[in-house]
Amino acid sequence: MQEKSIGKKCGMAVLLAIILIYALAIAAMVYGGMHENEIIMVASGVVMCFAWIFLIGLKVLKPQEALVLTLFGQYVGTIKGEGFYFVNPFCVAVNPAANTKLNQSGDVQSAIHVFSSSSEDGTVSMSMVSKKISLKIMTLNNNRQKINDCLGNPVEIGIAVTWRVVDTAKAVFDVDNYKEFLSLQCDSALRNIVRVYPYDVAPNVDTTGDGVADEGSLRGSSEVVCNRIREEIQSRVDQAGIEVIEARITYLAYAPEIAAVMLQRQQASAIIDARKMIVDGAVGMVEMALERLEQNQVVTFDATSRANLVSNLLVVLCGNKDAQPVIHTGE
Repeated sequence: MQEKSIGKKCGMAVLLAIILIYALAIAAMVYGGMHENEIIMVASGVVMCFAWIFLIGLKVLKPQEALVLTLFGQYVGTIKGEGFYFVNPFCVAVNPAANTKLNQSGDVQSAIHVFSSSSEDGTVSMSMVSKKISLKIMTLNNNRQKINDCLGNPVEIGIAVTWRVVDTAKAVFDVDNYKEFLSLQCDSALRNIVRVYPYDVAPNVDTTGDGVADEGSLRGSSEVVCNRIREEIQSRVDQAGIEVIEARITYLAYAPEIAAVMLQRQQASAIIDARKMIVDGAVGMVEMALERLEQNQVVTFDATSRANLVSNLLVVLCGNKDAQPVIHTGE
């Protein structure tokens, strides 16, 4: 269903006209009473009894608000933009998500209390919830989810989705509750995307679907992952008249049951990489030392002394602690 705009900003003129009608009706009733004219009195009384109905058609909207109206079950249009409007007083505002409160910005339930009464169980109150639809940009923070990545490791991830309503007719009539619909589609899209990526860079993993292994990961490719999540959500909520502006990862970590083990794995990997760098550097320094000594003919090495020198240098360069020198003074 496509959105169509209705309503004119003539609310103030209609309000003044109703006030004038009531003033004339009161004056006519007084005049009829003074002249004992029952027809004028009855007519003015009827006007006073039914003129208030037009007050129902007066609608006040703030900036970035909209009101979807139906007339006897048929969609007649949407009024948008700030102003004082007058519409058919028999039109009814529709917003199935008016009572829905999610963990998001701007999602505040506004209510007008009609009456309250006390009873033995406590206080009972009735309220009339506003049916206005916010067109502002809002941020949805869904609960963290535990999802297995492409390697089967459980990770906990949370996202924040920035969105807004762009088509009020689709949001109201094409889905049951557009807020709950968005929340569920965010969870589903997040699950579909996360299971394509490993938490950290892993060998022989294809995250793009082109058949070639790449270095994509949830931790290192957050920008790419967020764009894919946004596109996935947008493709699902187009039918609800919602525009997804941005999706961002707000929390990312291994699940508690494997967090300690994965931390040890990362520490071991870091130690291995550091050791490899130390060994590579030490071998290079030993080769350079032997080459310099032989070029300058400082000393001549046989196979045994050469092996001893290499062993001692590697122990000194690769050891975790400072070496304690032993000085030979001769016999």
